[in-house]
Amino acid sequence: MTRRLSVRLLCCVFAALLLSAPGCAPRVSLFGPASDPLREYALAEGAGGKVLVVHVNGFLGLSPRRGLTGERPGEVQEVLARLKRAAGDPDIKAVVLAINSPGGTVTASDVLYSEIMRYKEKSGAKVVACLLDVAASGGYYAAAAADRIVAHPTTLTGSIGTIFIRPDVAGLMDLVGIRAEVSKSGRLKDMGSPLRASTEEERDLLRKIIENHNARFLSVVSERRALTGERLAAVADARIFTGPQALQAGLVDEVGYMEDALAEARKLAQLPEDCPVVVYRRAEQYDDTPYNAVSSAAPAATASLLPEGAARALSLPPAGFHYLWALGYFQ
Repeated sequence: MTRRLSVRLLCCVFAALLLSAPGCAPRVSLFGPASDPLREYALAEGAGGKVLVVHVNGFLGLSPRRGLTGERPGEVQEVLARLKRAAGDPDIKAVVLAINSPGGTVTASDVLYSEIMRYKEKSGAKVVACLLDVAASGGYYAAAAADRIVAHPTTLTGSIGTIFIRPDVAGLMDLVGIRAEVSKSGRLKDMGSPLRASTEEERDLLRKIIENHNARFLSVVSERRALTGERLAAVADARIFTGPQALQAGLVDEVGYMEDALAEARKLAQLPEDCPVVVYRRAEQYDDTPYNAVSSAAPAATASLLPEGAARALSLPPAGFHYLWALGYFQ
């Protein structure tokens, strides 16, 4: 690679990061309004009660997703909007959650789990989780709310654990000769600051918070999957599992595909094989299938200059406590 090409590439990357930064994105809609209402579309026609397919994709957060031309709701909000609409339709007898997520923040994961449980209680509908590429950490936390869990043979799941993420720019500041002066009301007020290394006392306090969050995660897994003792300890080291390994560990009920998850949903809800299968989208998708996770026909109003994978590779998960498989975040 020539020096001139290298400089151009660095300039392009810098410009893309600058334009995607909060406050720097021009408020221009390139593809029409991003607030189109959810409409029901049939993937399979039939009569009687319906099975709804809801996709849970990517990083689980409560904050809006920002891009080149504006903002759109975070993933948890998108899922909850669909559950809210489903709660108003008594013909929805079962929901298949198609999960492809490495997890997210502790609170967002817990909110999603709690809202799925609330939806089941309010509606009486059955819920089946269908695990796709990745359903790890917070993605699995959400799946635990389901009545049954079906994992694809190649799914990566598990990662039952808690992680604290914070940037550390102290070395960079030393390198460029910049110092930060901090005035604080208490000696632990800037605990977790990216501007300096943590003290042993601070690391101990952070470990206790991690243990508290993790105990909550493990209690959900223990209760929902009936895992105790050695079986719970076997998954508590936060390792990841393939679908067949997760079945052996008791984390899932079946290894199969989307059709198997739909069949399980029909069985639990006592629906016929030819019952309707529907999705909620903001625009019609032709030749649609249950694996389609796209909500609208046009690119999102938050389109980036970089491909999604490249954009993630140039960023980090937000600082804080997460139920997250970190490697899965960059996929």
